[in-house]
Amino acid sequence: MSLDPRAFLRELFDTAIAAAHPAQVLAQHLPTDKGGRTIVIGAGKAAGAMAEVAEKHWKGEVQGLVVAPYGYGAECRSIEVVEASHPVPDDAGERVARRVLELISGLSENDRVIFLLSGGGSALLALPAEGISLDDKRSVNKALLKSGAAISEMNCVRKHLSAIKGGRLARACWPASVYTYAISDVPGDEATVIASGPTVGDPTTSADALAILKRYAIDIPANVRAWLEDPRSETVKPGDECLSRSHFKLIATPQHSIDAVAAKAEAAGIPTLILGDLEGESREVAKVHAGIARQIRKHGQPMKAPCLILSGGETTVTVRGNGRGGRNAEFLLSLTADLKGEPNIWALAGDTDGIDGMESNAGALMSPCSYNRALKAGLNPLHELDNNNGYGFFAELGDLVITKPTRTNVNDFRAILVLENDK
Repeated sequence: MSLDPRAFLRELFDTAIAAAHPAQVLAQHLPTDKGGRTIVIGAGKAAGAMAEVAEKHWKGEVQGLVVAPYGYGAECRSIEVVEASHPVPDDAGERVARRVLELISGLSENDRVIFLLSGGGSALLALPAEGISLDDKRSVNKALLKSGAAISEMNCVRKHLSAIKGGRLARACWPASVYTYAISDVPGDEATVIASGPTVGDPTTSADALAILKRYAIDIPANVRAWLEDPRSETVKPGDECLSRSHFKLIATPQHSIDAVAAKAEAAGIPTLILGDLEGESREVAKVHAGIARQIRKHGQPMKAPCLILSGGETTVTVRGNGRGGRNAEFLLSLTADLKGEPNIWALAGDTDGIDGMESNAGALMSPCSYNRALKAGLNPLHELDNNNGYGFFAELGDLVITKPTRTNVNDFRAILVLENDK
């Protein structure tokens, strides 16, 4: 079989991104009833691209305001697209959140709100709850990002510190009809977790948020603790009347992208093993992938080479060192350290939004030569892993994967290509 592993893995990554792009998935889901006043709002890494699609395909009058991360904007005529900071909120995100609430205030039951939601929306619509400053939210958010907390845990805390999340946006729209179209970036595709669920009921409690902060030993200001102990901090719960006119639709998920990649690989004669959406420490998830790849290469179990191992989801990184790198670079660095140059195993890991953590790369690529090339360059993979320096490691090898912002987000993509042993 004649195959360029580098080019093939990059082509698969591009396929995963394309399968989740708003241009491919949004238009067919928009409401067919065009009567009444329509307001489009949105937040997330795909919000700008989603606004373009909504404006293009909506035949009636429309106005709106959406927020996307810096570099993810769009040019629309009737829908204003504003850029703000992600993953740590900034003043621009707070200002646009206030403007969104003003835009949807005073609506009637004859009005319609189209809410375009994708990963990143939680940080971008950053309106703190009463008595909490944006600096308070930023400090808690930064601590959570470094703690190793799962995305569901982080969003539980965020919801209870927000004036918009946890169903509060739907309450602000009431009694208008709300149509939320979401691109999922979370394992399990739970509506309550995607961007902290602004238009759906939230089953978690303020007590849960306090327990998470305690679990990860995150020190919080007295005013934040006081708010979380106040009954007013509770989010909108499932079954609340204000949710009766709120409709939620998933239009793209990590599984959609994984399925598209699997179909492309199998069309090229490469069978796939799909492990699904995974969570956990990046370095530990990598060890499991390494074990599976090694078993395939040496023993043909659970399938024979050539084959492709696929997984998605969102891993975490507990920051211990001072290096640079997101969770995908950390995954690949751990994989490299574990495989130690095992022949015929190639891998690519990247974030489908084009940004791995807070770096300029989407991810990186590992070849069977990466381990020995690193040692020759004076890089010890285990030492670099201890320093959380995945970006620096793969930058030195020239193996970063750079896409620039993709304007969508279905979370992490991991592909391990196991080729046949040399004859």
